[in-house]
Amino acid sequence: MKPSIPKGTRDFSPAEMQRRNYIFETIKSVFLLHGFQQIETPAMENLSVLEGKYGEEGDKLLFRILNSGPVLEQIRNSKSEIRNADVTEKGLRYDLTVPFARYVVQHRNEITFPFKRFQIQQVWRADRPQKGRYREFYQCDADIIGSNSLLNEVELIQIVDKVFTQFKIPVTIKVNNRKILQGIAELYNLKEKFKDFIIVLDKIEKIGLEGVENELKEKGLTQINIRTVLIRQSIARGLKFTDGSDMALSDINNAFQKCESEVGMKGITEVVAIANTVYETTELKNSIEFDISLARGLDYYTGAIIEVKAKDVQIGSVCGGGRYDDLTGIFGLPNVSGVGISFGVDRIYDVMEELKLFDALQTEQSSTEILFVNFGEKEEIFCLKLVTELRSAGIAAELYPDRDKIKKQMSYANDRKIPFVALVGEEEMKSGKVKLKDMNSGEEKLVGKEQIAEMIGKK
Repeated sequence: MKPSIPKGTRDFSPAEMQRRNYIFETIKSVFLLHGFQQIETPAMENLSVLEGKYGEEGDKLLFRILNSGPVLEQIRNSKSEIRNADVTEKGLRYDLTVPFARYVVQHRNEITFPFKRFQIQQVWRADRPQKGRYREFYQCDADIIGSNSLLNEVELIQIVDKVFTQFKIPVTIKVNNRKILQGIAELYNLKEKFKDFIIVLDKIEKIGLEGVENELKEKGLTQINIRTVLIRQSIARGLKFTDGSDMALSDINNAFQKCESEVGMKGITEVVAIANTVYETTELKNSIEFDISLARGLDYYTGAIIEVKAKDVQIGSVCGGGRYDDLTGIFGLPNVSGVGISFGVDRIYDVMEELKLFDALQTEQSSTEILFVNFGEKEEIFCLKLVTELRSAGIAAELYPDRDKIKKQMSYANDRKIPFVALVGEEEMKSGKVKLKDMNSGEEKLVGKEQIAEMIGKK
């Protein structure tokens, strides 16, 4: 059998894992700096938790887990009627937000609200694999639940700006508000077809403006003039829009007033308040853009929505999120508002690789700092004691396990990029010293056992 892995999944080499761990650790450090606490949830959830939370399109992408045991035997025999619930009742998690809402309800008596949590785990989607779109990938989520304050949205934008500044990835932080989109639906008498409108609008990156117009027509939404609705302009300090787009936003607000859309006007008020607070309190390294076409197709969003795009690489969003007002209500805890963001580690990795941002990070160095060459049985015992002492001192050390030729052992050190090699033969054991070779300079020094840690530390 030729070995292979499922489409949309990837293996990662040690060098790639060091780069990925750099991404994880950078994001985690920013989360901790902002006071978030880490949790984990199971890879699988009951389908009753997952289904109906992501919209019609999202539900199609759920990986369902086939029940084992008697049900499988029943399927094989096909002798009796089989209910869908008998076949599968669990699924792999589609994102981290819905499981988090379930966690909050289940553990509400142990949580101090507002609860600031972060979570770094894999998710799975039965999507069509392509560049930047995988079936198995990691998300790094930060959510604040139990607070209605828009300061939470401001803090999440600050986190986004800080993380991508550290990665040296120039990004555009796109913002919109579901309430504005609800207002537009009211403006065009599409209130009852709001979900259809959102699902189509969310495809604009994939199918373009013309494709959106065609799908709107197919769904019978012919009264909406999508070209009039879509406005994309940058937010400057104090929300003074450029190129007359401040007038465009004002025109939308006026239209909301005429049709008495309170929800639409509230959405504009929230966008303005968030942007103004961000600019009053943060020296952004990245730009914010108000994008009224931003929809975020997930059903649970109710307020501000955020999406982050890399400026120099053509790829999907590298981060996204938004406000959800009653996601916990589905699980029996109503009126608990939350807001969160999710960093897509796999896309961030692809962007950093394409921009060659890993080159200066030296992330491909071996974790091992010193390798002891294996000359024989007596030398093994002597060196193993030194290895144990160095590890106790916090230095990553290895003893080569086999008594191979020295050329092979030195090649191993070179291939692993181990900076120091220790050569200990009979003479060294008698003198109680170690011949230490710097693999970068080629320099060799005879040093006392107690000096090894000091020499490696200086390097």
